Amino acid sequence: MSKGVPGLSHVDHVGLTVPDLDAGVAFYTDVFGGRELYRIGPFDAAEMPAMPDGRDWTEAHVNVAGAKLTIAMLHIAPNLMLELFQYDAPADRRTTPPRNCDYGGHHIAFKVEDLEAAKTYLGENGCTVMAGPIAMDEGPCAGLKVNYVLDPWGNQLELVEYETQAFEADAPVKIYRP
Repeated sequence: MSKGVPGLSHVDHVGLTVPDLDAGVAFYTDVFGGRELYRIGPFDAAEMPAMPDGRDWTEAHVNVAGAKLTIAMLHIAPNLMLELFQYDAPADRRTTPPRNCDYGGHHIAFKVEDLEAAKTYLGENGCTVMAGPIAMDEGPCAGLKVNYVLDPWGNQLELVEYETQAFEADAPVKIYRP
């Protein structure tokens, strides 16, 4: 018996919630060189029929009762689709992203050729650059340098620089290289 999700082929996209969709799209297209593929919505639970079990559409589909949301899909670099969400309801939504230590904590890692140049550029373009870099000199990540940054809304991003990492020699996964 095989393990894993039947038919799984690859990761399709990553999603982030931002407070202002236009500003989020502008940031990730202008600063990261992305391209907007499409926008859909708004989807408003107050305007949609209830599900057969009585739940509203947004609770049933995105696990947020009473939501109003709009979505934009972006393409960044050769291998990332980034889906940005703007929720205008419910009123009690949190306005800060989770920390890395919180359940649901997350980050997106971007491979760069020059970590210092990328940090400087992002710092000049609205990101908060955390301390670093962290250089891995031994172990499975030997050859890796990383630095975390926060986008203008506090979403955690990681910059990674490496030629190769020690784990690659024996790993069944192949690192994406254009």
